[in-house]
Amino acid sequence: MTESISSDLASSALHYHRSPRPGKLEIQATKPLGTQHDLALAYSPGVAAACLAIVADPAAAAELTIRQNLVAVVTNGTAVLGLGNIGPLAGKPVMEGKAVLFKKFAGIDVFDIEIAENDIDKLVDMIAALEPSFGGINLEDIKAPECFEVERRLRERMSIPVFHDDQHGTAIIVAAAILNAMELTGKSLETARIVTSGAGAAALACLDFLVDLGARRENIFVTDIEGVVYKGRKAAMNPRMEIYARDTNARSLGDVIGGADIFLGLSAGGVLKPEMVKEMGERPLVMALANPTPEIEPEAALAARPDAMICTGRSDYPNQVNNVLCFPYLFRGALDVAASTINEAMKRAAVRAIAQLAHEPPSDVAAKAYGGEARQYGKGSLIPSPFDPRLILRIAPAVAKAAMESGVAKKPIVDFSVYEETLSRFVFRSGFIMKPLMHAAKANPKRVIYAEGEDERVLRAVQTIIEEGIAKPILVGRPRVVETRLARFGLSVRPGRDFELINPQDDPRYRDYVATYLDAAGRRGITPDSARTLVRTNATVIAAIAVKRGDADAMLCGLDGRFKSRLRHINDIIGLVPGATDFSAMSLMITNKGAFFLADTHVRHDPTAAEIAELAMMCARHVRRFGLEPKIALVSHSNFGSDDAPSSVKMRKALAILRERAPDLEVDGEMQADTALSQAIRDRVLPSSRLKGEANVLVMPNLDSANIAYTMTMVMADALPVGPILIGAAKPAHILTPAVTTRGIVNMTAVSVAEAQSDGQAQALDSLAATALI
Repeated sequence: MTESISSDLASSALHYHRSPRPGKLEIQATKPLGTQHDLALAYSPGVAAACLAIVADPAAAAELTIRQNLVAVVTNGTAVLGLGNIGPLAGKPVMEGKAVLFKKFAGIDVFDIEIAENDIDKLVDMIAALEPSFGGINLEDIKAPECFEVERRLRERMSIPVFHDDQHGTAIIVAAAILNAMELTGKSLETARIVTSGAGAAALACLDFLVDLGARRENIFVTDIEGVVYKGRKAAMNPRMEIYARDTNARSLGDVIGGADIFLGLSAGGVLKPEMVKEMGERPLVMALANPTPEIEPEAALAARPDAMICTGRSDYPNQVNNVLCFPYLFRGALDVAASTINEAMKRAAVRAIAQLAHEPPSDVAAKAYGGEARQYGKGSLIPSPFDPRLILRIAPAVAKAAMESGVAKKPIVDFSVYEETLSRFVFRSGFIMKPLMHAAKANPKRVIYAEGEDERVLRAVQTIIEEGIAKPILVGRPRVVETRLARFGLSVRPGRDFELINPQDDPRYRDYVATYLDAAGRRGITPDSARTLVRTNATVIAAIAVKRGDADAMLCGLDGRFKSRLRHINDIIGLVPGATDFSAMSLMITNKGAFFLADTHVRHDPTAAEIAELAMMCARHVRRFGLEPKIALVSHSNFGSDDAPSSVKMRKALAILRERAPDLEVDGEMQADTALSQAIRDRVLPSSRLKGEANVLVMPNLDSANIAYTMTMVMADALPVGPILIGAAKPAHILTPAVTTRGIVNMTAVSVAEAQSDGQAQALDSLAATALI
């Protein structure tokens, strides 16, 4: 793996882990500790009540402590993520990464535990002693064959789920892909000829599970670095491998691949040759899962056998076998019923849920969010995307039901409709709201120009943007400065090769840009002399002209200076989309409670009712790009007529306009912020409200309230801001804030590309002019 990491990726990864604080995790209190009374409840003497309640009923720990949502990710560092036996301390970054995935995808809290112990007896004793602290144990990166024995003993000793993800997580996803491949080809798992390359923990667990699902051992051939696993072989054998030893004279992968229906590779890059693929059976399934270099490149496999179905472990090809498809949701279902173990019935339920989800057509909203392209079930879509938001909604309930039916659930779910609604709400709190836009951007990258092209954050963002393929960057900057800073920061991107560079001091288009500027802004106080000066010195002006002329598809600016001055240049050069009365700004705030859009956070000081309605409609169209249906609350200090202050009356009038102009829009108001975010409060105040669930778009009555909400949410809720997203420009143009991070620039690049893909806001606002709100 070390050879596969480029120097710039290594540099970026180290920067990511170091800044702004070391590591990827932190511990946060979930209860207030602001008063002496709070302290008395949290600790002495009040905590004694919780302790005694658990003494009386140990099951009460699930309600009084974090235990039932807490998993230990445990390793001894003997087989770390392709790096081998690097030890527990060096393996800690991987374990922290696993913890982040648990939290992001399924809301599960994790302590990563790295143990400096290779003796199996001692290791098992140490892990078993952790049971009072955790609701589940995820074993990670323990080498074979020791991992098999460690897991077996722990499962016997502990009454909580113990799961070795390297084995069973991979097995579940592989099985789902194989079942769908067999269905598509009309073959049977019972008669399928299976050949593996690799005989480690993952490969053997996959085979064991496939046998449990119906595959026959006599149809399975196992190979590894020593060749075929045959009866009597002495080199590199262990009892788990002996199960699959064949009475055969074949000694190499090439000797056994002929006629194979399934190749399962969990070994090393390049071991499967094109000529071997040609010898496989009709419509073979090639699972080349070695990372980062698969056993055979998909292009080579398809060139040899166009009828083949291909799975890899890589995200840049279809059918990615990624354990994140499984383990967060498997644990979610197991923890939610307090399962005593993860048994075969629960694993089979997860397989069926994953396989069935691949059959399901994408929703209309998801299809639009992913650029209108959504793979239908077939050879290019045997398993769902690891980022499909429906995974938690399918796998967790299926696993929970299987646990209940198999008798290992200590806390059965009474109402699955309520449980599924809880999971559904989590999908929108998970923080992966940017994924649809990233996916759409990668499918059709556009040219994005960055006004502050010399800034370190922009240069680091461009490195990521090139690596992820989400845009074609254009930077405004002096070549010598850019080159020097790229070298200083250890970045490998280069002007002319990876991105275009506009030198403000010497660009051949200078005269044309001046002419364009005068044509656009000559009647707004811009003289020829000032135009010539600004096109040499003002990066925002240069970027806006590039977009105006079609030399770029979108622009980002504002890393330094004032928002209003940037907006003035965009207005002079790019202008408003027909039908819009003014610009507006919407800010996305990603919090641990969900993603919320706030408007107008930066532009309109005191919009009229008609302008509020216009803003709400424009926000709705932008929100849909994120794969969300807008739920809009017109926010005020009053609730549904409880006060007749001017701002309240304005929001009431705005609602009336929206009811007439956009009758299908889910919007209501005027209402207070807590009413907007709580169905329970809304039911008490106005049960007939058209707004259901939590509002995800909060339209404020004026700039003061919107900007205050924006800054307070960012600071007090530790929210990740995306934006501001400028609304109303004739072409995509956005003004960032001086506090924006590298990730914020990458996120706004994806927003800009998605907007440019729909021909800017003109298409998004196609009905706005027709409705003539004012």
